[in-house]
This record gives sequence, structure tokens and C-alpha cells, in this order.
Amino acid sequence: MSAGVEDVPDLVIRSLRAVLPGGEGPAAVAVRDGRIVGVHAHDAELNAVEWVDLGGVALLPGLVDTHVHVNEPGRTHWEGFASATRAAAAGGVTTIVDMPLNSLPPTVTADALAVKRRAADGQCAVDVAFWGGAIPGNVGDLRPLHEAGVRGFKCFLSPSGVEEFPPLDADGLRAAMVEIASFDGLLIVHAEDPALLADPEGPGYPEFLDSRPGEAERRAVERVAALAGETGVRAHILHVSSALCLEPLARARREGVRLTAETCPHYLTLMAEEVPEGATQFKCCPPIRSSANRDELWRGLADGILGCVVSDHSPSTPDLKVPDFAAAWGGISSLQLGLTAVWTEAARRGHGLGDVVRWMAERPAELAGLRGKGAIAEGADADLVAFDADAVHTVDVSALHHRNPVTPYHGRTLTGVVRTTWLRGRVAGKDPRGALL
Repeated sequence: MSAGVEDVPDLVIRSLRAVLPGGEGPAAVAVRDGRIVGVHAHDAELNAVEWVDLGGVALLPGLVDTHVHVNEPGRTHWEGFASATRAAAAGGVTTIVDMPLNSLPPTVTADALAVKRRAADGQCAVDVAFWGGAIPGNVGDLRPLHEAGVRGFKCFLSPSGVEEFPPLDADGLRAAMVEIASFDGLLIVHAEDPALLADPEGPGYPEFLDSRPGEAERRAVERVAALAGETGVRAHILHVSSALCLEPLARARREGVRLTAETCPHYLTLMAEEVPEGATQFKCCPPIRSSANRDELWRGLADGILGCVVSDHSPSTPDLKVPDFAAAWGGISSLQLGLTAVWTEAARRGHGLGDVVRWMAERPAELAGLRGKGAIAEGADADLVAFDADAVHTVDVSALHHRNPVTPYHGRTLTGVVRTTWLRGRVAGKDPRGALL
């Protein structure tokens, strides 16, 4: 019996390199009403309103970037929802989770979350979810934020760089963990021990790097692991830059502590030895470290100690990137470039597209509890990416959708080009079709 008109897919996308949960291979993905309604053999005979045949261009699930500083409202001239989500769509990212700081007000109360949602409404080219913040004095706001829909709570153990989002001391960290554990929420932590940080002794990158040693990260990770073990909270370490963190992270896992961790494209693709003098577009906290350290981070990914690769897109206006590493704003702009940057290095090291999808789509979706995201599977949202994995391009910062033309990737030759991004079965990036999750 033939299918009724209501059963005909809106769209079928066929690719010889579809990256599915079971592996990479030929497939035809059928979409109806924004969801994947079937994953079929490549040569399946299907009726559809629209067909797209990608040939050898890979079909990936839309990436999920759980570490994006949008900065709107309050610092929208740094980055806003319209520009950030267009950049995300151009880079194959179909869902972002917005960080609670750098906007004014920061997302540390349910009322502030409502302000953030109103600012984002109607502007977003991709789906957007939100983190809340844990700061001194707002323990009573954590449960209301959770009930209002934040995906978890970010805290700092060292100064954040903005005065309206101060760090937690030892008592404050424990109190936040106890409260968040009471409703099985998630605490995500910028983990650097402030006792081991110092002001740089000069304007250059070596002095800046020395001022934020890897030992500061390791010690903070050990502290979070110990408290997470005592309180039973789910905790996640943000933007691991130092390989010294791998051993305490692995030990915590062996001991049954509910602790996960991420790293970022810049720690996997850039290295301290190649940072040019005065090139503060490379400045971030924690810092980009040595090539040997970079190799160890890749080992941590391969071993599963690090589960996610997310951008930590933290932009600013060009005037804040003064050519002095001690004084410049710390943050990397890379939301549009994460997939191609990571794929360039991953392929060189023998990893496949399935690995990249696991690190940049599947695991981040799991971390943030985003059901229906991060995989090409029946019933999932039809968030899909046509990725030409063999194409080569040179980054031109003026062609990016980021609000400000600042990125350390300018002039770098990368492998892989995003040809098309679909959000729930419709081409993303041109119109504000994203949902607030």
C-alpha cells in the first residue's frame, strides 16, 4: 500500500559518508516536520518533497557548543545573539548554550534569565539554551534558576575578569555543590587555583603563560573532585588547557566521582611556541600551552578522559585586544571555526569524523541534557550538516559572521568546509528560526 501524503518526508538527504551512531557509511536520512523519521539505505526508493544528494560530502549531526559567551544584553557590541548564531550556523553548530557572564545582568537569578531570554527571542539562527551562574550569595537562587530551565550552573574559583561575576571561595563552592546536588543539577567550573596565579611580569606571551601555570589547573581540579565526591554533585571541568589535569580527572572517574571535563579547539590546534609577539588574539584563560602539552590533551581525548570539545567563544571589541598580554582581554573568537580547526588536526592524527562528532555533538548534548540533539537517529531533531571534509580553505577574518574581526585563526589554512547547515530540516543561518530551549 502506498504511503499517504501526510507520511511523505519533507526532505531526504543522501550521502555516501553519513556519520551515524553506529559508524560512518552511505545512508539516506528522511525528515518530516523537523524531525528525522528514518535512516535508510543509500539507494532506498523514497518519495519526498525535496531530495538533496551530497555525493561524497559528509553528513554530520549538527554540532552542540555548550560554551559560548554571547554577551547580550549589556555587552552586545562584543557579541550578540544575531551575530553569534549566524556564525554558529555557518560553522555547522545548530545548538549553543550561552554562558551566564559578560552580559548585564549576569544570569544569576530567574529574573535575569528572563531578561536574557527576552534579549534572545526572535534573533537566533540556531537553537539556544542557557547556563545559570553560581556566585557568592546566590545559593537561594539556584533552585529557581533550575526550575526556570537553565542547563546547569557556572562558577569560577579564580577572578572571572568581570566584577559582577565574582568567584566562589571554599565555603561558597561547598554550599553551591550541596544545593545543586539536592535537585541533581550540574555545576560547571572554571578551575584555576587563585593562590597559584600571578600578575605577568612583562607584556609578552612567555610572561603571561608563566603567570597561569598548569599546576593551578591541576590543584583546582583536585579540589573540585574531592568536594564532588563528598557532596555527590554532578560536576564538569571547563576548558582544560593543561595535561596535568588528566591524571586527577582519571582518578576521580575510577573512584566513582561524577566528574567530566572538556577542552577547546584552540588548546588542540594552537601552541605557545607559535604565538607571535603582541598577538593578543591568542590570549585566553587558561592559556594555550606547549606543543607537547597539546599532544597529551589529544591523548586525553582518545582515552575518554576529556569528553567534549567546545569553543569557549569569548569575543571582545578589537580595542580590548591591546598588544600587551598582561593588559589585553582574554578570550578566543572561534565559534564559526571550531569544526574545521578540530577536523584539520584530528585527521592529521588519524582520528575520524565519528570521533569529532562524538566530541563536538554527542557528548556536549548529553552534558547539557539536550534530548534529540547531537546524533543522526530516528526521532531526533533534523539538525544536520553537509561537511566537505576534503576541501581546504584559508581563514579570512573579514568573512566571518562574528561581530568583531578578531581571531587567532586568521590566515590559517584549514581542512573541511561546511556547505549547508539544516536546523530541524530547514536551511539555517538566513533567518532567525532558532528556538530557546
